[in-house]
Amino acid sequence: MSGFARMLTRINSRLSLVALLAAGLGLIAMTAIVAWTVFGRYVLNATPTWGEPASLFLMLWFILLGGSVGVRELDHMGFDVGLHYLRGTPKSVLIVANEVLVTLFAFAMVWYGTELSAKVWSDRLPMIGISKGWDYVPIIAGGALIALFSIEKLLLFFTGEKLAPMPLNANGLGGEA
Repeated sequence: MSGFARMLTRINSRLSLVALLAAGLGLIAMTAIVAWTVFGRYVLNATPTWGEPASLFLMLWFILLGGSVGVRELDHMGFDVGLHYLRGTPKSVLIVANEVLVTLFAFAMVWYGTELSAKVWSDRLPMIGISKGWDYVPIIAGGALIALFSIEKLLLFFTGEKLAPMPLNANGLGGEA
């Protein structure tokens, strides 16, 4: 593996682990917020109005961060059935085409997410009081991570490695498995 690919793999391994942990914490926080909202509504008879928009905001984060980890761990949609039966050049072409398409889609997420965020930044989400632009920041972050992870997989493929290392090894620590 080339020095740059090795460095990118180490960085991406840590980023993937952080994204996975953040997604997990976001899921836990969203569950707690929904539980509090239900408790407030049915037990206290005082519904916290911020509960639903806050939980939806967290959902955007953990879905897109978790999805980016799925791209790195090869859990995203792709040409898996076709790849299973192909050999040689056709298989290599599909692998590269898949990663290039994922990378282009991720760059589009960053580009258009940034445009959307900028257009609505001055608007406020009424129940939680933050800029509406924050609704699109998870799309930007998720797209950037997906692009970075797909570029890593392309580099690893072209340097002779077949798969990116998982974010967790057998010891539960980030790094190469």
